[in-house]
Amino acid sequence: MGKQLAKKITWAIENFSSLHSKKIYSDPFIVGGCKWRFLVYPKGNNVDYLFLYLEVADYESLSPGWRRHARYLLNVVNQNSVKRSKQNEEQKWFDVQSPRWGRLSMFPLNEINAKDSGFLVNGELKIVAEIEVLEVIGKLDVSEETSTIMESMDFNGFQLLPSQVDFVRHMFEKHPEIASEFRLKNPNLRAGYMSLLLSLIETLRQSPQELNKVDLAEAYVALGSITDAGFKVDWLEKKLVEISEKKNKEEAGETRMQEINEELESLKQKCLDLEAQLEKEKAEVFAAKSPLSFNDVF
Repeated sequence: MGKQLAKKITWAIENFSSLHSKKIYSDPFIVGGCKWRFLVYPKGNNVDYLFLYLEVADYESLSPGWRRHARYLLNVVNQNSVKRSKQNEEQKWFDVQSPRWGRLSMFPLNEINAKDSGFLVNGELKIVAEIEVLEVIGKLDVSEETSTIMESMDFNGFQLLPSQVDFVRHMFEKHPEIASEFRLKNPNLRAGYMSLLLSLIETLRQSPQELNKVDLAEAYVALGSITDAGFKVDWLEKKLVEISEKKNKEEAGETRMQEINEELESLKQKCLDLEAQLEKEKAEVFAAKSPLSFNDVF
């Protein structure tokens, strides 16, 4: 099996401090055609450290002899400071004897639970993993399933959904300078601005008929934010101007069409009135041409 692109997986654990279970599992997710899941001991396991593992999901039901080689980075995210996040990067073989791997010494519970530590925000602990499957021995798990886990992939320093990668790759190939002056380093902000850019493109791909003036005004605001962040999108600005001009022509044309239609309806009514008047005049002329009757005289 060939090397797979690394995927970034995010698991948000709500009400972390209030959990009473000895261990909890994330929903399964797919990376490299294989099912995985996270395993966490929220209260530690006889020691005051958070136990965090990457585990092969349903490993007990796999065919004998299965093995999976993966490089992974486990990250307990500090939501106030990226530099204070706790990371653990490893490269391991997973098999029936070692279906899970992790490291406990990186994640002391007292630091995670400390007030204003940044690890718990509104009671939520966020775990992010980057996983790259290097080799698989045995059958792949190819079936996708519903999951609350959010998967993303890194492309040029931007976290994307798998469905967005091909489009963004094509965009960078066509406009290689697009992010040459992009200044933000925070991964969440980078992902947010990329999402805004993709949403703006999706909006502008609609027909002018589907857009209104509010949509276009908001599009200009979004374009300003994207440009201020450092994206070079002159080509997109031109498209927005073109669409605005087409929308103005559309609205002006519809107004003129309405005026012409009203004028046409007025002319049609005049025609009907004239036709009625003509019929009346014909009747009077016909009557005038008829010879006089003398029946009343003789």
